[in-house]
Amino acid sequence: MSYVIGMDFGTLSARAIVVDAQTGEEKGAGVLDYPHAVIVRELAGTSLPAEYALQDPQDYLDCLRHCIPSAVAQAGIDPSEVKGIGLDHTSATVLVTDEKGTPLCQLDEFKDNPHAWIKLWKHHGGQAQADRIVQLAQERNESWLGRYGGVLSSELLLPKALETLEEAPEVYAAAAHIVNALDWIPWMLTGNLVYAEGDSGYKRMYQDGSYPSKEFLSALNPGFANVFEEKMSAPIKPLGEPVGTLTQQWADELGLSTDVVVAVGNIDAHVTAPAVEAVEPGQLTGILGTSVCWVVSGNEYKDVPGVFGTVLGGIVPGKWGFEAGQTAVGDIFAWFVSNCVPGSYEAEAAEQGISVHELLTNKAAQQRVGEHGLLALDWHNGNRSILADANLSGMILGQTLLTKPEDQYRALLEATVFGARVIIENFEQHGVEITEIVAAGGLLKNAFLMQLFADICRRPLSTATSSQAPALGAAIYAAVAAGLYPDVFAASAAMGGKVENQYVPNEERALEYDPIYAEYLKLHDYFGRGGNDVMYKLRQIQKGA
Repeated sequence: MSYVIGMDFGTLSARAIVVDAQTGEEKGAGVLDYPHAVIVRELAGTSLPAEYALQDPQDYLDCLRHCIPSAVAQAGIDPSEVKGIGLDHTSATVLVTDEKGTPLCQLDEFKDNPHAWIKLWKHHGGQAQADRIVQLAQERNESWLGRYGGVLSSELLLPKALETLEEAPEVYAAAAHIVNALDWIPWMLTGNLVYAEGDSGYKRMYQDGSYPSKEFLSALNPGFANVFEEKMSAPIKPLGEPVGTLTQQWADELGLSTDVVVAVGNIDAHVTAPAVEAVEPGQLTGILGTSVCWVVSGNEYKDVPGVFGTVLGGIVPGKWGFEAGQTAVGDIFAWFVSNCVPGSYEAEAAEQGISVHELLTNKAAQQRVGEHGLLALDWHNGNRSILADANLSGMILGQTLLTKPEDQYRALLEATVFGARVIIENFEQHGVEITEIVAAGGLLKNAFLMQLFADICRRPLSTATSSQAPALGAAIYAAVAAGLYPDVFAASAAMGGKVENQYVPNEERALEYDPIYAEYLKLHDYFGRGGNDVMYKLRQIQKGA
């Protein structure tokens, strides 16, 4: 027997699964929440700006030490039968290290400096830098900018690196490497630093075999001219290739052999596509969790304004991978439940033995379309696609003294689906075919929300059979790297799975939602495209500017 391990690093926790490489059957799992979660309010007793979102790299290593042995033990297999490890991580999660890979936040001189810590994907402190990068690229007519929809999110690596240079030059100077977490963890496991080709294209601006030019970088900041040569010069490998095998130290700690192959790291959303058998052009995969990432492959390059990234081989080898996303979805629902629900609802949920989320969903599901009289914008953590603007904020329009929590909750659910429809229609308007939608992630448990996706987007929705689809996808790439399959297409066919068309559109409800969606688009453009800059002004006032 041959087994592979898939390791998925999310926003708040990590999980490992042991998978039968022949059938895709998941034999055992191990899960651990990050002890330090997301560091957003203060660091070492000092308040952090509102846009900051940091993490502790030690949490990732601790999760490896816990999750993999736990999964192997639960699987009840002979550890010698494990042939490969694949991992995925939240993308554009960036850290700075010394020459050996030690994170600078672990050094005494930098432990209190936020720029020495991991900048999580949703760290938006580099928005000003992102804006300058775009403006300069437009002025210079840089060809690579079109690959990112003509805009650039502050979530990407380059704005975060430039932010470090300009806000903490001492940290930047001490950094031997600026690396994404999905490359750093395989480095720690094998001793080899390799960049993933897919991630390099989406998050490190690597296009057509090169990075942005030294001239461009120097025009941004003279001290930034050699950032790729001096701090990001590792070799780049395609997805499904091996980085190396486990070092003796890590083999001992994990209870595995030094023959275990570690695959090139992958983006958590992208790695889900093979897990749900969505590796062919036109199969749109949505990973529905705290945020949502939408990825689809195509045979040809298309120029898509507002897309988060377009990379050859970015999702599967040989195909153009298109990515878009929503910066907050599950996070919005969690925020609402934590901050906007009265105690009586919590008591009612407890009495019924369900969560507050379930209670609100059940109440909301009893309403007819439009009954609550509300319309929301789902920009509580900014807008990733198609506006790529972290300065935008959420809102609910139409509240009265009769508005109830379930009204607002349903409006927020609907808003996130409206945001998804904007992304889907933007793809199609610019020539990217969408033949199928497949969903994975933690939000699949909300059947009402899934039906909203089918109704509002007017498309059947297939769903992942695995509750740990990203980890399964990582395991599929581990199988390819270990030589158990010739390519990801064969591995996906053997190991992936989905329930086809689990949710189908209700045409009556779809028609009822069309006029509400039309009003959403008006708000989207009014507040997001310059019709009213009140969101910017409020943010400036909040900062005391």
